[in-house]
Amino acid sequence: MRTKKFWAVLLLMLTTTLSIRAAQVDTVQVKSEAMNKIVRVLYVVPDVAMGNSPQACPVVYLLHGYKDNFKAWIGIKPELPQIADNKGMIFVCPDGENSWYWDSPLHADSQYETFISQELVAYTDANYATIARREGRAITGYSMGGHGALWNAIHHQDVFGAAGSTSGGVDIRPFPQNWLMKNQLGEYASNKKRWDEHTVINQIGMLHQGSLALIIDCGEEDFFLEVNKTLHQRLLARGIDHDFITRPGGHRAAYWANAIDYQLLFFEKFFKRGTEYEK
Repeated sequence: MRTKKFWAVLLLMLTTTLSIRAAQVDTVQVKSEAMNKIVRVLYVVPDVAMGNSPQACPVVYLLHGYKDNFKAWIGIKPELPQIADNKGMIFVCPDGENSWYWDSPLHADSQYETFISQELVAYTDANYATIARREGRAITGYSMGGHGALWNAIHHQDVFGAAGSTSGGVDIRPFPQNWLMKNQLGEYASNKKRWDEHTVINQIGMLHQGSLALIIDCGEEDFFLEVNKTLHQRLLARGIDHDFITRPGGHRAAYWANAIDYQLLFFEKFFKRGTEYEK
């Protein structure tokens, strides 16, 4: 017969085991040679990727929206450390300022495409236990970050194997006076060609079927809903498979906190396919 002491010891052992299992959350300063400045980056690293015998894990890059910063995603989704442990994923949350994650043709200190897709990926792979190839990398974000994630993934399909966008500004041209985009590209009226060349919806000609695993979602009350629907239709017309989801909700944190669960499930399945391909 089990004694009360036995159950007390067992409970203590289980509690101790659970307390040891904890993702590490750190803010790191990463030097960008392209911009000649330091960029703050938040890393969420699962316990299996740390220690003396770390397990290589897939990486999800999470991009924030306009007027937010590198701490935005951990605020929107405080459960990220537990998710990192449960799914064995590393989350990387860089500070993108209000850059829209382009290499700005106007400002040498705003080369965020180069930073995200080259410098940050190289730093992450050099300093963490990662699956250092496109089959082990995904990128997503909300609002400005949704645009940035798709922009970087489409332009760097050799780096990222999967990409997402939630409430993304996937066509910037209907909003020429908003969100400081003109600071990066110049005024729309006198730089229409440049704006055409820097909007995600005009980049899909670079895709072919199967070249990038894509998941796109937007709330039914979101001001970006129509441009996301248009992107969806254009991808269908080109025969590019993708997940496209709309659900109730607006352009707000509560929507993104829910949407990221579905995107991470999508990425988890993508990563597992890459592992099965290895076998």
